[in-house]
Amino acid sequence: MKTARAALLKFPRFLPVMLAAWWCVSCGGGPNSGTSAPSSTPQTIDQPSPPPPPPPPLSPAQQTAEQNPACQLIQPFYFEIGDAGGVITNASVGAGAPTATTPMMIASGTKWLFGAYVAEVRSGVLSPADLLETHMISGYVGMGFMDQCDPLSTVSSCFNTPPNNTFTLTSLGRFDYGGGHFQKWGVDNGLGDMGIVALTAEFQRTLEPGVAFINPTLAGGAFMSASEYAAFLRKILRGELKIAALLGTNPVCTLPGVCPTADFSPIQLAWHYSVGHWVEDDPATPGDGSFSSPGALGFYPWIDSTKTYYGIVARQSASGNPVADSIECGRLIRKAFITGVPQ
Repeated sequence: MKTARAALLKFPRFLPVMLAAWWCVSCGGGPNSGTSAPSSTPQTIDQPSPPPPPPPPLSPAQQTAEQNPACQLIQPFYFEIGDAGGVITNASVGAGAPTATTPMMIASGTKWLFGAYVAEVRSGVLSPADLLETHMISGYVGMGFMDQCDPLSTVSSCFNTPPNNTFTLTSLGRFDYGGGHFQKWGVDNGLGDMGIVALTAEFQRTLEPGVAFINPTLAGGAFMSASEYAAFLRKILRGELKIAALLGTNPVCTLPGVCPTADFSPIQLAWHYSVGHWVEDDPATPGDGSFSSPGALGFYPWIDSTKTYYGIVARQSASGNPVADSIECGRLIRKAFITGVPQ
């Protein structure tokens, strides 16, 4: 002990350091203390997560589809607008709404397919008989526009079911919306023996692989999704189908009371009718000149008057007035898209 103390006295310069070390051990921080030594790793404090970015603003078309009362009336539905290259804007609107790939009965959306088919097999040059039948002025007015033939029947057997095959001379040259005109063309031009399987194959080969028939009515028997019908409309916009050059050609007036040569129209607007499609040119609405083929269950496809854009309102409903209601909403969505202003 004396020896150690003597050594310390010989080295007085180390004494303050040793005392300081002893003090630290005794006051805490040593291996037997209850306090841990400070960590060299900086401690992080949990920060609240930043709020998620706000959703992108709705396009004018989608805002109209979701918020305009005329469109709220027809929800749920799917809409799509695009050009020759593809979809520009689309949405499923309302609880349980269909999507782009939901197949449905398109009813009179079939008529545009039929007009395009006639244009293809005629290489774009229609005969006088073609013009009468595709414009619904052929005199075959016995087949109602909502008539459905048995899925097991053929184009011919459907037509030959009275009064579908009745020719009315006093109706020749007068617009009367119905399926008999188109069915007559099919019987006279090689489609008579076709049932739904053969008819589907023929239209797929000629027009678009997505076409399918669930009954052999050429004016209303197709069953498709919006995306499949959109592919057909894009072909028109690209000029890949002969109907592109025939849109709006040889238009006939359609509204009884306004048109002296019209007997029946389900569309209560002064539109015109061309090769299996309508021309939306009512001056009182006013119409914007678009081409369309709305169906009785609410399927509403269109191409704008400049042949730049196409659109579809896709739904299948039997309540209310599906065709008129879809037209009203669809035209508002189209106007919102083209003007950039929600309607």
